[in-house]
Amino acid sequence: MTSESFRKPVRKAVFPVAGQGTRFLPATKAIPKEMLPIIDRPLIQYAVDEAREAGIEEFIFVTGRGKTSIVEHFDTAYELEATMTERGKSLKPLEDSRMAPGSLLTVRQQVPLGLGHAVWCARAFVGNEPFAIFLPDELMVGAPGCMKQMVDAYDKVGGNLVSVLEVPHEEVSSYGVINPGARDGALTEVKGLVEKPKVDEAPSNLIVSGRYILQPEVMDLLATQDRGAGNEIQLTDAMAKLIGKQPFHAVTFGGRRFDCGSKVGFVEATLALALERPDMADEVRAIAKKLLG
Repeated sequence: MTSESFRKPVRKAVFPVAGQGTRFLPATKAIPKEMLPIIDRPLIQYAVDEAREAGIEEFIFVTGRGKTSIVEHFDTAYELEATMTERGKSLKPLEDSRMAPGSLLTVRQQVPLGLGHAVWCARAFVGNEPFAIFLPDELMVGAPGCMKQMVDAYDKVGGNLVSVLEVPHEEVSSYGVINPGARDGALTEVKGLVEKPKVDEAPSNLIVSGRYILQPEVMDLLATQDRGAGNEIQLTDAMAKLIGKQPFHAVTFGGRRFDCGSKVGFVEATLALALERPDMADEVRAIAKKLLG
C-alpha cells in the first residue's frame, strides 16, 4: 500500500456502549451509564458532539441489553416537541440531540469479551475505511475538541493515531502506555504499546486516553486476537501489531480529561463544567464555598 492508502477521510466512529456500569449501581440498574447526566446532557452526548465537531458523519453504537434509551435519546421526540412548542419553550436542547436520518447505526455485542471484541463487532459497518473510536466514559474537554485535534493531525501524517495524556509515573499501571519515538510538538511517533504495565516496566508516562483513529486492517487482527490482560480481547494488543507496518502516532491532547467511569471523576466533571457555565457558575461556586465551610 502507498502512504495515500492511509489518508482516506475519517467519516465513521465507533462508540462501545455495551458495558453494564456496575460501579454506578443501583443508578445503572435500569439506566445505561452513558445516559447519566453531566449537568443537563447525558455523557454519551458529549462524545457525540465531539465527534460531530471533528466531521464524523456515521455513528456506530456497539450496544448490549437494556441500552435502547441511548438510541432513543438521539431520535426525534414528536410529542415532547409539540408540548414544548405549545408552551412557547425553546426546542434547541432537543434539536441539539437529534441525529440526521440514517447516520446512527447499532450492533449488539452479545458477549462481554473486552474493548477489542466490541470494536470488532462493528466491522461490517466500518468496512474498508479508517474510523474513530470514542470511549464515552472519558470526557475530554478542550477547544477544539480532542477528536478535532486528532483529525487535524491525521490530515498531516495519516495512518493510526491515539490520544495521549501525561500522568504521574506511579499511575501508569492503570492504563495503556506508549513507547515514544520522535516528537514534533503535540505529535509523537509510537514505537510500541503496552497495556497496564508494571510501574517499573512502563516505557513512558504517556497514557492512551480513550480516543483513537485506526485503519480498517485492525479488524483482521482482532478477528484472530487471543485474549490478553483481564482475559479479554484487548484493542491495545491488535494496535501494537500495526506498528512498523503502518504509520502510527500519538497526539498529546491539549485539554482536560475526566474519568467518568469512576464516581469521583463523575462528580469532578459535573462540578468543573458547572463552574464554567455562565447560567450557574456563581451559584455553584457559592454552594461549594458553603459546603467547604
